[in-house]
Amino acid sequence: MSRKVVRASKFRHVFGQGVKADQCYDDIRISQMTWDSNFCSVNPKFVAMIVDASGGGAFLVLPLNKTGRIDMSQPTVCGHTGPVLDIEFCPHNDNIIASGSEDCSVMIWEIPEGGLVTPLKDPVVKLEGHSKRVGILSWHPTAHNVLMSAGCDNVVILWNVVCGEAMVRIDSVHPDLIYSACWNRDGSQILTSCKDKTIRVLDPRKGTVIAEKEKTHEGSRPVKAVFVSDGKILSTGFSRMSERQVALWDPKSFGEPLTLQELDTSSGVLLPFFDPDTGIVYLCGKGDSSIRYFEVTDEAPYVHYLSMYSSKESQKGMGYMPKRGLEVNKCEIARFYKLHERKCEPVVMTVPRKSDLFQDDLYPDTMGPEPSVEANEWFEGKEGQPILISLKEGFATTTKTKEFKVHKSLLKTTSAAMGHQHDNSGVRTWLHLPTCFDISVNRYCILDLAFSFAHFTRNLPSPSLSLFFSLSFCLSLNIYLYFKLNHHIGPLD
Repeated sequence: MSRKVVRASKFRHVFGQGVKADQCYDDIRISQMTWDSNFCSVNPKFVAMIVDASGGGAFLVLPLNKTGRIDMSQPTVCGHTGPVLDIEFCPHNDNIIASGSEDCSVMIWEIPEGGLVTPLKDPVVKLEGHSKRVGILSWHPTAHNVLMSAGCDNVVILWNVVCGEAMVRIDSVHPDLIYSACWNRDGSQILTSCKDKTIRVLDPRKGTVIAEKEKTHEGSRPVKAVFVSDGKILSTGFSRMSERQVALWDPKSFGEPLTLQELDTSSGVLLPFFDPDTGIVYLCGKGDSSIRYFEVTDEAPYVHYLSMYSSKESQKGMGYMPKRGLEVNKCEIARFYKLHERKCEPVVMTVPRKSDLFQDDLYPDTMGPEPSVEANEWFEGKEGQPILISLKEGFATTTKTKEFKVHKSLLKTTSAAMGHQHDNSGVRTWLHLPTCFDISVNRYCILDLAFSFAHFTRNLPSPSLSLFFSLSFCLSLNIYLYFKLNHHIGPLD
């Protein structure tokens, strides 16, 4: 009889948990647009959400610590003349955000430190080149000021944001609507999925197709695709029977998928978020109330189901915090910002660990905010690898300073002296105890001292001597505490 062996993984027990109500962002009118983008972008400083607005398009940018109920008069970024469809913060500058809209334009905004005080209507740069609405934006991961946009005109444009120019225009590759577009880890390739059920790997500078796969998913619903480890591609889509699927592909041999798994029969489009540091991919369905997560490995079946976070309310969008914005001292490996109809709720993914020490296996060096190449250099052909940073520098231990340990050792020494014959030397040891009192007094230490002193005076030969020592001790301790607490004097000499 064979016994099923459980696959060993340090992420098997990852669990998701929503934050408390006072840490959410309440009373926000999330956009009602039926567009399959995230509707939310977040970085270690700000969280941005696309909101309903009359007379044009707008999105809200809030400092992360501005939680609770958001006032109706909160200033917004409102320079577009049509509804905003996608937003994304720049990975190299936390104050820069790009937005794409139905007005066919892309705008670059600079958010002041501390957030908006007045409505922001004038962008830093306005990029015009699409003939139809712009629904996909993605910053280059390593090149500074390089932005990719994709519109409903089936065109992908690479912009040099500094000069506001369209440097590369890919307009002859996609015969139909583009569903998704993203970069690989070093920005040397672009991955797109299209309404013609084909996913394509493109050379971003030449605009040519490196590899492509037709009919990745048989269904007619939108397909999303992202790069994962070792250049592989993970796609989400629908079967001919409208069952949601997740598949893993190797661009070197695009014939058959490495794995193809059917999930359920819901109708929401699955938005994939991949963490290259842990190898975990999170699938968030629009309209769902859950987040599934899988581990991508080199072992068959390659995509291993881990668990699922479920809640009562459905999600209208999802923001994903960069790794450098996580609380590593709580073993937090991912944080999502889930958009409800009237609020934004952070959801934390945690690996349970007992130790308070920094977990090196959970936090390898990750991509930092520093670009490795400038825009002009990249368009001229120079490649740039990601500049990695260690998260240990931002680690703050939760273990409190154990000053009580010093008190315990002191009391052990005193008790040992008490165990011998009570003579004048023993009395002198106790009477000189305050001279060793070189640390701050707390209530637990006082109780320990009082009990030890009671034990000592109980064994003195004369009751009057016991009473004398007790009163002297209490009086001396009260005088010390009075001056210590009211006059902030240092330790007794």
